[in-house]
Amino acid sequence: MIRTLTIVLLALGLVSQTVRAQTPAVKAPKSAAATAPINLNTATVAQLDSLPGIGKATADRIIEYRQKSGGFKKPEELMNVQGVGEKNFARLQPHLTVGGGDAAKAASNK
Repeated sequence: MIRTLTIVLLALGLVSQTVRAQTPAVKAPKSAAATAPINLNTATVAQLDSLPGIGKATADRIIEYRQKSGGFKKPEELMNVQGVGEKNFARLQPHLTVGGGDAAKAASNK
């Protein structure tokens, strides 16, 4: 009986679909760049754009805010940028760091 059922299912192509549905999805390993926190005071537009929920326009606004304010003193200041609310910030926080600001820029220019 089971053999007959298997043959019928094979003929209908349902066995392969069932097997695929039961096979766990294989996730690609995260790269080191994806797991390393991004410094809001030194990040490029491309680095900011790689963050979840941040597009190029928001990345541009982050850099504009950074330039006008003299850098981020704490990650929470990111919520001062249009397009970054509390929900988005909560998702981003593990990926962010701050440091340097003007001091880091001055040290890198020496």
